[in-house]
Parts: sequence; structure tokens; C-alpha cells
Amino acid sequence: MAGASGTGEDGPGASGPPRGPEEAAAISGYRARLAATLAQGTSFWERVGREELVWRTPFTQTLDWQPPFARWYPDGRLNAAENCLDRHLATEAGRRIAYLWEGEDGSRRTLTYEELARAVNRLASALDAEGFGPDDFAAIYLPMVPELPIAMLALARLGIPFTTVFSGFSAAALSDRIRDLGARLLITADGGWRRGKIVPLRAIAEEALATAPTVTRSVVVRRTGERVDLNPARDVGWDELLRRGDEEFAAPAFPSDHLLYLLYSSGTTGVPKAIAHGTGGYLAHVRATMRWVFDVQPHEVFWCAADIGWVTGHSYIVFGPLANGLTSVLYEGAFDHPSPSRMWEIVERYRVNVLHTSPTALRALRKHGDEHVRHHDLSSLRMLGTVGEAINPEVWRWYHEIVGGGRCPIVDTWWQTETGGMLVSAAPGLASIPMKPGSATLPLPGIDADVVNEKGEPTKPGEKGFAIVRRPWPGMLLTLHKDPERYRRSYWERFPGCYYAGDFALRDADGYFWFLGRADEVLKVAAHRLGTIEIESALLTHPAVAEAAVCGVPDEEKGEVPVAFVVLRGSGSPSPQLAAELRRAVDARIGKIARPRRIYFVRSLPKTRSGKIMRRVVRAVATGQEDVGDLTTLDDEASVDEVRAALESLRDAETVVD
Repeated sequence: MAGASGTGEDGPGASGPPRGPEEAAAISGYRARLAATLAQGTSFWERVGREELVWRTPFTQTLDWQPPFARWYPDGRLNAAENCLDRHLATEAGRRIAYLWEGEDGSRRTLTYEELARAVNRLASALDAEGFGPDDFAAIYLPMVPELPIAMLALARLGIPFTTVFSGFSAAALSDRIRDLGARLLITADGGWRRGKIVPLRAIAEEALATAPTVTRSVVVRRTGERVDLNPARDVGWDELLRRGDEEFAAPAFPSDHLLYLLYSSGTTGVPKAIAHGTGGYLAHVRATMRWVFDVQPHEVFWCAADIGWVTGHSYIVFGPLANGLTSVLYEGAFDHPSPSRMWEIVERYRVNVLHTSPTALRALRKHGDEHVRHHDLSSLRMLGTVGEAINPEVWRWYHEIVGGGRCPIVDTWWQTETGGMLVSAAPGLASIPMKPGSATLPLPGIDADVVNEKGEPTKPGEKGFAIVRRPWPGMLLTLHKDPERYRRSYWERFPGCYYAGDFALRDADGYFWFLGRADEVLKVAAHRLGTIEIESALLTHPAVAEAAVCGVPDEEKGEVPVAFVVLRGSGSPSPQLAAELRRAVDARIGKIARPRRIYFVRSLPKTRSGKIMRRVVRAVATGQEDVGDLTTLDDEASVDEVRAALESLRDAETVVD
């Protein structure tokens, strides 16, 4: 197994110390291999499609490209569930464990591929008997229990496009998604566990259904044992429905571009968009990238510590691992409940080999101190991964040294809900190249990514610009549901002919990518453009800082100035002296132009349940707006009040420095 090596110097654009001949050759050789995949054009993806998937009708055309709409393997036919389950049943993988599940309340279950296939067939055949099929839409509103991937795979087996609605969303959010799709089917549960409390999913779903009359069948999973009253005309218990189904149910074949699922944006950027993903291209992409990046072997245990309600869970908890016949951990609940040791307990208990999680989760766990990590045997870990946002170099170093014991390569992956799967990442399954803390390294095979300036011209090494992708790739979204013009306008108009990711980035002298946050998360201070993530990373270099969020506020002289909200590690104590130290850290790392005008010490930051800081909320509160927008996707709504409280305590000299 290949692995990345060498850590280099931190910081965006840093090339690190002089490379030795072996490291320089490794980078040069791998870049040449990547260039070769681009030179092959669609023939590269043709080979990937043939090698990765089981086709009922093999494709003869690789790509139908009608810019900006791509149809991959358009004349091929296949079934997504067959590619995740049936293909393994005649091999030893059929008896392999697919999921090691643990509930927040301590419940545990294991499901082999054979057991998973039987449950999927029972549900699919029962729904088929009730008349549900490819012309319908379905919504799934479940906690992180095995029934969630079972439901997704059963719907995929029937060709029913679905949207998975995160179990923390409100009734209004669920109703909006059901009505937008016109979904006839809802699969939900009596409840789920989160932070020691039962989330009453059934009651929330009932409230949603009062304004979503298209649902004619509601399936209810028993998870918590809460009393629920079923409407016999509409509702049915999960167990009862499965008893009506058959363990054998032939999977129909569907066109490669058949709609597999839709995901709505998390709310961090305004009005949600329904991002539509197809079947064949998406499956080929996630199956291949799963192997290239994580290099997981059949005997190993993989844990993508995310929620299936987000694209990370779709791609690298469900479809990617199952298509590769791997064993995954599935966990319900918060990673720091009932103690900050919970994640590390799970790694130790299941002997996890590859751990993939978000920088936000790592920052939250880091603030509790190293002893929670050191108390557990994490020697099984071979590789670490991050997803969701750029990882700050200080957090990267903690992850590498404290969690990984200095021996585990880190794959810092960059991709989006829209891209379907990873686009830029180290790929230990393909080659060993040096790591740089905070860099996502190089594009994956077949991905023509670049960084350009306002005119669409490639930037020079170390120069900030906009991340783009010049050519279509199999995992890309089909369109925005019901709004193809918004799809064209949002992603393809800014740089004609190129996919615009909406992220700032730069490439260093080695060609490595450094992602600097959303392009709309930029400050313009006295005509200088500064990315919020750059200032946040500077603050995180101080050992007392666990998390930081930076935003801009209006200033008559400079146009805009940065302010910072800081969460301290357990041993940290707010003081004017500490605030001054943090400002000096920013001065040293970036320059006085980036020095925060004010620093607020808070206990928490407003985040989505996928772990991203909701910077629009921070910005709204910092600028005194009473209406902070939709909070249905927040992890903890009290954290917004915490930020407000910080602003209201300006008279407290220990928590603010001007």
C-alpha cells in the first residue's frame, strides 16, 4: 500500500524546504501520470466506466456533452443497488460485514452484505407491490440507523429518485422538500438519539405532512420505542412492510443518466437548490475515487464519520464503500457525547483503519485536550482523511501527530455536493507524494482543475484566484431540479466553458492546491482582498485557540475590517492579554492589514449539522442584523445567542479588544 509522506512547511502556497531528489521525482512523476489521463480525454473515463461497474446493457458512448449538461455512458443500462449488493453475493464479500452500527444509546448491530441484500429486496418488493416505481419521488427522514442505507438502496433498486432529509431538519424544511419534489412516499422513524435526548422524528414528520399532501404512504421505523399512532390509510410500520416483501427481487435496469437522488443545499448560501445526481457516471466516480484516495483493503474497517444526510454520506458511507464491498462503521449521534472520547472509543472498539471526518469536528474535539485521544489505542489507524472545508495547518498537525501518532498520511479532500465525489486530493492508492499541512495536493486522475484570475487566465504560483474545472467528469450533477437556467447561471457563466466552484484557491510551485474558502467569504480591507480562512488559520496557530470564525464589518475609512469570534481550548481563559497575542499572531502570519478590529471570546460558533461554520449568521450578528436568516440547519441554535451575547458584552474589557 502506498502512502503520502513528508510534511513540508505550512501555509498557503508554501513549497516547504528544498526537496530531495526522491520527493521531487515523486511529485514530477505523479503529475506526469495525471497529465496522461487528461491527454486520454474521454477514453480514460470510458475505461473507468467499464472496469468499475456491472452493466446490464454495456454502453457504446462515453459522454454526451451538450454544455453545460453532461450525460455519462448514456446508452448503457444498470442498477445502482445491484452494483452495491448483488455483485458481491457470489463472492466471499457476500459474507463480509457491510456495516458495524452503533447507536448513541449504546445499541449495536452488524449487517453482512447478504443480510443487507435480503432487507433491501424485501422493502423494494413490498413497495413495488404497492405500485411505487420510477415515476415517483420519495423522501427519507431517518436517523443514522441501518434502515437508512437500506431505504436508499431499495429505492435505487426500484429506480425511485429520493431525497434524504437530515434528521435534524425542521418540519418546515421537510415539508418544503416533499412539496418541491411532489413525493408520494416518506420513510421516517419514531425518533432518534442525539446528545442523550430523543429527537421526535415522527411528530416532526406529522407536522410536515400537514402541509405536504402529496404523500400517500408513510413508512415508520421503530428506533426509540416511542408511542406513535399510525393512520391505517397512510402509515405502515417498517417491520410489517418488510414481512410482506420477498427476499428475492430482480433488479430492473435503468438508463445510466436515470435520476438516482437529489440533495438540497444545507442553507449556508441562501435559498436551497435541489442538486440532481444520475446513476452510472456518479457510481463510477465514487467507486473509483474511494479506492484511489483511501486505498481501503477488503479486510480493513473504514469510517466516514459524517451523516448520510449530506453528500459525504451518500458517496462515502453508502454508494462508494458498498460498491467496493467494504466494511464501514455507521454511528448515530454526536461525536463528543456523552464524552469527548466517543469518537476515539469507536475507533478503538472496531479497530478502524481509515478515519475520514471534518475539520470542524476535529477542532471541536481538539479543544477538549489531548488526553481524550491518548487514553485510547488508535494503533489500528493507517490513514486519516478530512472533508467539508479546508483544514487549518495547526489542526492538521494535531490530527497527524496526536490522532495518527505521526505515522498516518492525511488525505485532505476537496469536492462539493455538486461534484458528487472527490476532485482534488492526495491518492495513496495510486502514488506516494509529500504532504503539506493544509493543502489538498493535486487533482485526481481525469480531473482538469485549475486556478484562474478574474479574466479566466491561469494564476501564477502563490497567486490567489478562483477554482474551476475545465472539463466534465462523471460524478458531476445532472442539473438543478426544475431550474436548468439557474444551473447554467450559477456554475458555468462566470468562466464560460468551465465549472465555477465558487471557492478561492491558489497553486504553489509544486502545483499543489490550497483552498482558501468561499469566494463570497472574502473581505476587502483598504482595497486588499483577504480570505476569512487565512485569518482564521492565523488565529489557530495560537495554542489556546480551538476554533475561530472571521467576518467583515463596515468601516468608513477602510471600507471593511475583520472581526473574529474565538472559541478557546479547555485550558484557555479570555483576557485582553490573550486577545493582544492573537492579534500579533495575525500580524506575523499575514500582516497588520488583516489584524481583527475586535476579538470576541465565545463558547461556541453557529454551525450546520454537517459541521460547517455558518459565516452568514456570524456576519449578520456581527453587523447588528436582527434577522440572521434560516436556522433550521444549525447544530445548536443556542450558539447564535452565544454570538449575540458576545456582541452585547462590549463593555466587558476581558472579552473584547478595540
